[in-house]
Amino acid sequence: MKVISGTLKGRNLVGYNIKGTRPTMDRVKESVFATIQNKLVNSVCLDLYAGSGAMGIEAISNGAVNCYFVDCSPAAVKILKQNITSLNIKERSHVLETKDMKALQYFVDGNISFDLIFLDPPYDSPCLSQAMDFIDKNSLLKNNGLVVCELLNSSLLGEYKTLKLLKEKKYGSKIVKIYEKKYNMDGDRI
Repeated sequence: MKVISGTLKGRNLVGYNIKGTRPTMDRVKESVFATIQNKLVNSVCLDLYAGSGAMGIEAISNGAVNCYFVDCSPAAVKILKQNITSLNIKERSHVLETKDMKALQYFVDGNISFDLIFLDPPYDSPCLSQAMDFIDKNSLLKNNGLVVCELLNSSLLGEYKTLKLLKEKKYGSKIVKIYEKKYNMDGDRI
């Protein structure tokens, strides 16, 4: 597993075989980052189900100011910290070892919002819908920010109150949906 673009291109990442995770395929990652490249420079990102941190690290490699990495698995967090250290990006990385909803509430309480959020939870978990609802209702995404979701089926809604489906693409058995914040909390188009 490698960083596929940006200043860290070609650098190796460990953690391809972390139990309970499935790293995003390189062709999927390449397509996603080609789509979101104009949102990366100077962005603040969240990699909510981080695993090895591949998506957040790719964002940093492509100009993100910093990334918050969240995972509840001690094994994944250990690998994630190893990747961050080996790539010398500690000053641009914040790691939280906690559950998804607890982390999201932490961001709300800390008045932290994001330009870009990556959601790639375990496929058999209902947490993706819960996270999307929470992000939508609590304004965790800045105006014109993006949420990138990787899932097995098309169970997510096409639109939420403030999040509009921008793009949907199928890669084998996986689906990537990209949402953009286009509404304020009153439901008015921005």
